[in-house]
Amino acid sequence: MIEKTNKKVVEENKNIKIVHDATCTFCGCVCDDMELHVDVDEKRIIKSKNACVLGRAWFAEHTIENAPAAMIDGKEVTIEEAIEEAAQTLVNAKFPITYGLSDTTSEAQRQAVAITDYIKGNIDTTTSVCHGPSGLAFQGVGESTSTLGEVKNRADLVIYWGGNPAESHPRHFGRYAVTPKGMFTPNGKKDRTVVLVDVRKTKSAGVADILITPKPGKDFEVLWALRALVKGVKLSSDIEKETGVPLEILTDLAKRMKECRFGVLFFGMGLTMTRGRHFNSGALLALATDLNEYTHFVAKPVRGHGNVTGADNVVAWQTGYPFGVNFSRGYPRFNPGEFTTVDTLSNGDADAALIVASDPGSNFPKKAIEHLKNIPVITLDTKTTDTTKLSHVAFKTSTYGINTSGTVYRMDDVSITLRPAFESPFPDDEKILKSIKKRVHELILKNSHSGGASGEAKVAAAVNPL
Repeated sequence: MIEKTNKKVVEENKNIKIVHDATCTFCGCVCDDMELHVDVDEKRIIKSKNACVLGRAWFAEHTIENAPAAMIDGKEVTIEEAIEEAAQTLVNAKFPITYGLSDTTSEAQRQAVAITDYIKGNIDTTTSVCHGPSGLAFQGVGESTSTLGEVKNRADLVIYWGGNPAESHPRHFGRYAVTPKGMFTPNGKKDRTVVLVDVRKTKSAGVADILITPKPGKDFEVLWALRALVKGVKLSSDIEKETGVPLEILTDLAKRMKECRFGVLFFGMGLTMTRGRHFNSGALLALATDLNEYTHFVAKPVRGHGNVTGADNVVAWQTGYPFGVNFSRGYPRFNPGEFTTVDTLSNGDADAALIVASDPGSNFPKKAIEHLKNIPVITLDTKTTDTTKLSHVAFKTSTYGINTSGTVYRMDDVSITLRPAFESPFPDDEKILKSIKKRVHELILKNSHSGGASGEAKVAAAVNPL
């Protein structure tokens, strides 16, 4: 009893700062109703009210590391020296690439695009290894969309396809789509029908009123069958042999979709990164379009990283394309499979890399990682990773949303301003990237005046940056 009392006294004597309406940037839900309790003296978050299990870990694990702010080849240097070396490396490269960007602010993402434009390089985001196929489908088919607020207030039919939000986005059910009470869904879950389509039973199955388990790799066939049924086409019962889903179940789902007031299709990487890829996403988006002839239906990808949606938005409004963009000809070109980072590394094209808030050294294919080890790599990250360990130049930066403000985009394309909890001794990504951009600009102009090899080839972009 005395031990518990003493612990309470110590807790009360701590210098605690409370941050209201803070934002969790761990996943694409970007929940902005956090109440963070910060130990000001120790510079760490000791409590994160309203956060899910992933959010609590995100806040608790982010402490200030006792590490150099900048290193070159593993040796501590000043930030200015590292910026100079990074700029020289990028300007002298023939095929420099920029990658990552999904765990930083949109302001920093904009600087990365400008740098890549200056050096006539190649820019790509983590979208290329997750919802890249959806990006292709959006361009080919279009997207019927809405905000998560509209889903909360209006949706009476919610379909999750190829995802497991219970483990990947724990608050998606409770805050946006399944149990929350809305303007036209005053009874919450009782006013909604929840359908889960997945090849296996996951922890998300517990909230589902209807669970559909197609054969692996047969999502496209199931979606095309639903499109046919929605349009009134009669199908043979043999469809079950092809898809693993009985005709009566498909017919019932098609009927429910046509008769609901507001339906939504949430889809994950179980759809985009399996057999069919962008054809799967395109079929789902086309199904949503078909259904709008009968009711109101929307479709949204469930995005992973905290600001991966922002990365797509920023790169798209800067270049016209969401990821996998090349500037080598002086204007942006888009060609997934050629200009996406796994390919530029695996094919041995890239001769320098700027990696921002990402760790391809731990999760890319072996061939890509081996090439990454053989070229000069510049990294900006909040922690030590496999990629920072192999870096030529490594910057330690502050954590967005915890140490720095800025803008991020929720998975429904709604922009949110961050409220930092405590300061970091390390600079933020935007500041470092701005400094690199400035020095790159100076070097390109200097080379052009002195007739340097890279001068005239890059000066046009330097004079007219994005």
